[in-house]
Amino acid sequence: MKISKEEYSQMAKKASPNSPLVKDCIKAFLVGGLICLIGQALTLTYNLFLNMQLKDSRTLTSVTLVFLGALLTSLGVYDNIAKHGGAGTLVPITGFANAMVSPAIEFKTEGFVLGTGAKLFTIAGPVLVFGITAGAIYGLILWLASLF
Repeated sequence: MKISKEEYSQMAKKASPNSPLVKDCIKAFLVGGLICLIGQALTLTYNLFLNMQLKDSRTLTSVTLVFLGALLTSLGVYDNIAKHGGAGTLVPITGFANAMVSPAIEFKTEGFVLGTGAKLFTIAGPVLVFGITAGAIYGLILWLASLF
């Protein structure tokens, strides 16, 4: 059976449920906001109650959020949050932790080095390469601008 592109598009449109765009945007906003709120609460807790310098409390907040994102991913909880929160779970620091841990968990049966180690950077590798390259170029431009 051969079908045209138009027929295929109509079949796919009929089979695909409509996405509640406004509802999804609100959920993403609330979940992303909650993750950011947790980050801010951690920063204030470290800064005010543990008497840490603001710079150190921000660093510890980043480490804590990465740890929590990785832990929740390994326990299977992060995926459930992402089902409801959608793009709101892509808040950079927890989303990055999820992107690093997910492939490693999925391919752990292939062994520690070839499975977990190699797949750890499958998704995050290009992000790291782009970020490091962009940072180096920005630093070079900033340095050249400071010469004048």
